Amino acid sequence: MKKRILAAILSTAMIATMVSGCSISTESTTEPGNTAENAGNGETPAKAESGDLKNREVISLWFWGAEPYAQEAMQKILADKYNASQDKYILALEFRPSVDTDMSTALAANQGPDIVYGSGPSFVMPLVEAGKLEPLDPYAEQYGWKDRLLQPFYDSGTVGGKLYSLTSGVSTVGVFYNKKVLADNGWEVPKSIQDMEKVMDHALEKGMYASVTGNKGWKPVNENYASLFLTHIAGPETVYKCLMGEEKWNNQEMQAAINKSKEWWDKGYLAGKDYVNLNFSESLQILADEKSPFFIGPSIAFQWAASFFTGDKAENIAFMPFPATEEVPNETYTLGASCTLSINANVSKEHKDEAAKIIDMMMQPEFMKEMTAAWPGYWGTPLKDLSAVDTTGMGYLSKSFVDVVKNVSDAVNKGNFGYYDNVFFPAATQQNMVNIEDVWYNTISSSDYLDKVDKDFSSELAKGLVPPIPAPAMNK
Repeated sequence: MKKRILAAILSTAMIATMVSGCSISTESTTEPGNTAENAGNGETPAKAESGDLKNREVISLWFWGAEPYAQEAMQKILADKYNASQDKYILALEFRPSVDTDMSTALAANQGPDIVYGSGPSFVMPLVEAGKLEPLDPYAEQYGWKDRLLQPFYDSGTVGGKLYSLTSGVSTVGVFYNKKVLADNGWEVPKSIQDMEKVMDHALEKGMYASVTGNKGWKPVNENYASLFLTHIAGPETVYKCLMGEEKWNNQEMQAAINKSKEWWDKGYLAGKDYVNLNFSESLQILADEKSPFFIGPSIAFQWAASFFTGDKAENIAFMPFPATEEVPNETYTLGASCTLSINANVSKEHKDEAAKIIDMMMQPEFMKEMTAAWPGYWGTPLKDLSAVDTTGMGYLSKSFVDVVKNVSDAVNKGNFGYYDNVFFPAATQQNMVNIEDVWYNTISSSDYLDKVDKDFSSELAKGLVPPIPAPAMNK
C-alpha cells in the first residue's frame, strides 16, 4: 500500500520546500553502483571521464540547480577533495533544477542517488515512512554527530527515535535592510515591530516599497511570513504547545498572528500589489537600488545578494532578526534549514559507508569555512562550536552570514527560538502555512483557516508524522 501511494505522498511533502523547482527533468538518472565511465548524464562533472578517475565506482549526489559559481565551489571544495582522498570511488555531483521531483520519482522506483538531498526535514518524513532512507545512527556514533551538532537540528532529523537526515545548513527568517536607505532618511534600525512599521509607513509616503519579497514562481515564499508571525506574535511557547498536541491551533494567540500577517498584507507592507510579481532576485535588486528599506526573507538570500550588492554598494546590506514584539521581547530566531542530507536505503553497504564519509566531510568546520567564503548564505553548518570557523579573509557577505549563524547558535543555547515550518511541521500542516494567502485574499477567515490547520495537524499527529520538537526557553 505504501509503495502505491508513495508518489502522491511525496508530491504533497515537496510542495512547500524552500528551494525552488522547475519542470520535471527528462534526463536519465545516475544509478548507484555505476562506474564513472557510464555514470549519470550531461550534468555529471567532466572529471568523471578523465584520467585515473575513469573506472572508479560512482557515489552520486543530486543537488538543486545552484548558480554556476556555487556549483564550481561545491565541485572544488567537496567533490575534488573527496576524490583526491582515495582511489576507489568518485563523487559525482548533479545539479538539477527539479531535484525534489526527480528525487521523489527515482526513490519511489528504488533508484536515485547514494546521497539524498532534501529541502528540509518535512521532505524526509514520507521517505522514511516508505522505507527509502537508511537509518544513520551507526554513522552518527562513528563520527560523533550528536556531540558536534546543535541538538534541535540533530533531533529534527530523527523519526521514531532513529536518525535519518542531517541538516547541512542553518537558515532563519529575518530582515535584510539597506543601511544607506535608513541613514539617508534619518531612520534608525528598528528595535521593535512598532519602529519597523513606522519606517515602512514613511517609506510608503515617499513612494518606496515598505518592504520587498514576493512569491512569483514560488508560492512557498508565503510560509516565510507564516513562520515569522507565528514565532513573534503567537510566540514560541504557543507554537510549541500546538506542535506537541497540547493545545488547538485555533486559539487566541494563533489568531492574533494570522491576523497580524493579514494586517501587513492589507497595508501594503509586503511589497503591495507587486508581491505576486517579485522573486528573490528582483526583490534584492530593488533593495540594492534603494527603493525599499527592507527585504523580509530567509538568511539563505545572502547567496543572491552577492549579485546586486557590488562595488560601492557592497556593504550597504545588513541582516537582523525580526524586531521585538510585546509577545516576544528578546532576540529570537525562527529555526530553519537550507537542506538535509540522507542516505539511500537501496544502495550497497559499501556505498552507504562512503556516503556517510562524505556527509561527515560536510559537517566539519573547515567545510563550512571554505564553502561560506566562496558561497555565502547556504552552508551554515549547525555546529555547537563555531570557534573553528575563521572568517579572516572572507568577504563582507560571507562574514555577515557567519555572524548570523553564530547568533542563531547562541539563541538556540538560550532557548530563544521559534519554528520554521519546513523543519518542524508535518507536510499537510506545512502546506497550510503556504496557503496563508487565502486569509490575505479574504477567501477564508483566520478562524476557519486555523480550524483546517487543526484538522490536518491532528491527523498527522495521530500518524506519528510530527518530528521531535525542542522546547523553547519558557518551557525549560
